[in-house]
Amino acid sequence: MNILIEQEIALHQHDIRSNKVKAERFLHPDFREVGISGMCFDYNSIMAMMGEEEPSSLRIHSQDFECVELEPTVILLLYKSAFIDDSGDYNHFAKRSSIWVLNGQQWQMKYHQGTVCEPFEIKTE
Repeated sequence: MNILIEQEIALHQHDIRSNKVKAERFLHPDFREVGISGMCFDYNSIMAMMGEEEPSSLRIHSQDFECVELEPTVILLLYKSAFIDDSGDYNHFAKRSSIWVLNGQQWQMKYHQGTVCEPFEIKTE
């Protein structure tokens, strides 16, 4: 489901994360996250954190997307990610999973988890 991959990648972008209206469009009101650090976040804490983020030159590379339909209106999105620093080096490798639910006509992320993993081969296409 390309729309879910596009929305997942959009949530990596500062202009989406820092805009409350845009972020609310993508995150379900019952959103929960378990971050790479193991810390847990809910909708309010994530919205507050994203609203305070400063622009950064770090970019997020993501690849190997896989969509698993749990129900017609519930999709599990799996992928790998890594941060790209100013020198072009990849670090902070993670396996990620998100649960997206169809809320009316809009897909919204209801759950997200990042788990540290070993470095993987980067695919640039």
